[in-house]
Amino acid sequence: MTTTSACKGCREEYKVTEAQIARILASSMFNPGNTASDEVYAERLALCGACPKLQDGVTCTACGCIIPVVARLKARSCPLPGGGKWQPVAE
Repeated sequence: MTTTSACKGCREEYKVTEAQIARILASSMFNPGNTASDEVYAERLALCGACPKLQDGVTCTACGCIIPVVARLKARSCPLPGGGKWQPVAE
């Protein structure tokens, strides 16, 4: 019997794998001009890791984003209402 959920991303067949995340991060969109530094990336992941909205260490339940992907983009910010936990990187 399959368990249903209000969020299709919560079901096993929709879970994002480490290999899929690595493939996304290897795309040309993640060039040095678009990406946050390794230090900023690690800080963002740590902040998200402590957030109750993070599901399975990957998905933000506030917006549905794949955190290891969006945290790498310097133009992105945390989607939580009220300012979020991290802001875009100023150039």
